[in-house]
Amino acid sequence: MRLGGRWTADQAPAVEAAAARIVAGGPARLVIDLGDIERLDTLGAWVLERTRAEVEAAGGSLAYLRARPEHRTLLGEVVIRGEPPAPPKRLGFALGFLDGLGRQVARGGQEFATGVAFLGEVVAACGRVALRPRSFRGTAVVNQVQQMALNGAPIIILISFLVGGIVAQQGIFQLQRFGAQTFVVNLIGLLILRELGVLLTAIMVAGRSGSAITAEIGSMRMREEVDALRVMGLDATEILIVPRILALMISLPMLTLIGDLAALAGGGLTAMVYGGLTVDQFLARLQAAVGVHHVTVGLIKAPFMALTIGLIATIEGFAVEGSAESLGRRVTASVVKSIFMVIVLDGLFAVFFAAIDF
Repeated sequence: MRLGGRWTADQAPAVEAAAARIVAGGPARLVIDLGDIERLDTLGAWVLERTRAEVEAAGGSLAYLRARPEHRTLLGEVVIRGEPPAPPKRLGFALGFLDGLGRQVARGGQEFATGVAFLGEVVAACGRVALRPRSFRGTAVVNQVQQMALNGAPIIILISFLVGGIVAQQGIFQLQRFGAQTFVVNLIGLLILRELGVLLTAIMVAGRSGSAITAEIGSMRMREEVDALRVMGLDATEILIVPRILALMISLPMLTLIGDLAALAGGGLTAMVYGGLTVDQFLARLQAAVGVHHVTVGLIKAPFMALTIGLIATIEGFAVEGSAESLGRRVTASVVKSIFMVIVLDGLFAVFFAAIDF
């Protein structure tokens, strides 16, 4: 068959009549020549695709011949799809629980594989930057360090100071029963320098900087700025990800050290108020209880936690779709996953350092 004329909305009656004549022939192997069509709009394309679906449903086939590129694109956009699949049958409580658990495990495995692949992309991007030092965006790294470390230091100092004071207070109340309240200095020093300082700082950074990274990249995805970078021949990984991850790996150790000092100050002040210790006694006891390796343990963990936070934040940012709901969901997932992985990583390091007696 050869079609001609205007297959547009203003010619709807004629278009419908022509489509009816095509279907009236019954199931057959049809080839429709679209080369003489003057103009085709959405209505005409939809009628043609509806006709094709009706012919195929009756057992025939229909193919297009000499379709212009713009007409073929429009026909592809209005393609008639089959009936949506029926919703799955509801499972019982036990089977539903097992099904949900299996899906979560499978999703976790997929996310782990995605994270490893993304880590490889970041390492490769860092290698390219190392081979081409001129492409290194030092200004962006400095700006991110300012946003993460300098602007985030006040809240880290405040939270760490308060937590150090709370831990010291509860420790004094418990140790007073045995007349060993002076050992609260050992408790504060070891707990804060080895575990609590870096863990608390990493959680705060995940909630503050990690969510900001996800929101920034997600907003760029929504405005198609990431696609624009790729169209211009620029590497989005080198421009958007590498500076932020490097800034996190620089900022988190600094914030950890600042948080440790603030927590020790809060714990020392509380020990002086509730435990009756003097400044000299507190410092002497602290120097005897902790060593440089205790500080090193906390600082060793910080870059790995920063890398984990940065990878999760950027992965979730690039997964944002074109809606505000998707952005909010990904930001929430970024914070939750980062905090969870930071705690898991801290536990693994604790087991490792205990095994090597460090």
